[in-house]
Amino acid sequence: MFRLSFAFAAIAVLSLINFYSYKRFLKRLDLFFKIQGVIKWVMIAITLCEICYFLVLRLDNLDPILYTLFSAMIGVSFMLFCVAILYDLFHIPYAKIPHDYSRRLFIKMVFDVTMLILAFSYIAKGFLNGMKAPRIKEVDVFIDGLESELSIVQITDVHIGKTLGKSFMDAVVKQVNALDADMVVITGDLIDMPVNQIGDKLDSLRAIQSRLGVYYVPGNHEYFYGVHKIMEYVRTLGVHVLSNRSIVINHTINLAGVMDMSGKRFDFEPPDLKRALLHVKPELPTILLSHQPKIVKEMTDEKIDLILSGHTHGGQIFPFGLLVLLDQPYLSGLYQHSKHTQVFVSNGAGFWGPAVRIMAPSEIVKINLKVKKV
Repeated sequence: MFRLSFAFAAIAVLSLINFYSYKRFLKRLDLFFKIQGVIKWVMIAITLCEICYFLVLRLDNLDPILYTLFSAMIGVSFMLFCVAILYDLFHIPYAKIPHDYSRRLFIKMVFDVTMLILAFSYIAKGFLNGMKAPRIKEVDVFIDGLESELSIVQITDVHIGKTLGKSFMDAVVKQVNALDADMVVITGDLIDMPVNQIGDKLDSLRAIQSRLGVYYVPGNHEYFYGVHKIMEYVRTLGVHVLSNRSIVINHTINLAGVMDMSGKRFDFEPPDLKRALLHVKPELPTILLSHQPKIVKEMTDEKIDLILSGHTHGGQIFPFGLLVLLDQPYLSGLYQHSKHTQVFVSNGAGFWGPAVRIMAPSEIVKINLKVKKV
């Protein structure tokens, strides 16, 4: 029921922004005066692709090429909408130019060409960035009470599914192994499909080289496809699943993990901080894995030194991150949440929906835990 209501809401929003982009931007471009009918039908076609995307999103037999095409249109719509807003805003001073027809016509022509170039550049750059391999990002985090340095590689939001498959997962694992980490953590949204469709897409997880193990917590997308079956399958790949529980790593840190916040919405397996931290050793620093950074809203007086999260994709397409911040307290990078708790949010290795990224590059993160000197 939730997924159906989400689909209808998304279709309604996308239809509105496509209408706005056409009426307030594309239709007003004098450059397209002779082909306005064609442009109109192009926008209708984009909208139909988006409707197909959300209505057949869960179909098992949907062709991957069609899936990629349909999802790409969402990125095109959002970016056109952003340019359309700019076009509208810049028309305010244009309207105040003295009524000299030739001058106004020249300025509008220059302005239209500029905005059209901006739109094409914005869209092209987004898709080019989306096709790039995840960058390697290193972050130093100083932890109170840490006795010895420890390196953690975090991967999150890989979204293995109809678009990103085995070759992408294999490449991610190869990058992870090159970082020679003490430990690897996967903070949710690993896959975007049911277990019976995974096949060999995740097999390379068995090949992750990590001295202290590989640990995983589910994200909201795992709930869409059967979170228990997915966790059971991930365990068969040699990955430790931290479902509202903790483990002591190398007598050095407590590593705890919680189920995703969407468990509350589904009324099924919600996050339980108290249970996750029940058996931690209080004398050791505690690292918490939580797919969504807004787990901080569940905190009271728990002693947590560092929270590792994903979910936000760093906004994925600027300026969508501004909307993400309406739901999440943090977007991307390292934050000091309180005197004792830091939060790191990764942009994620993959993408959801369109293969587009603007000012939010995909990433694999190596976190170097360092002893905090007094």
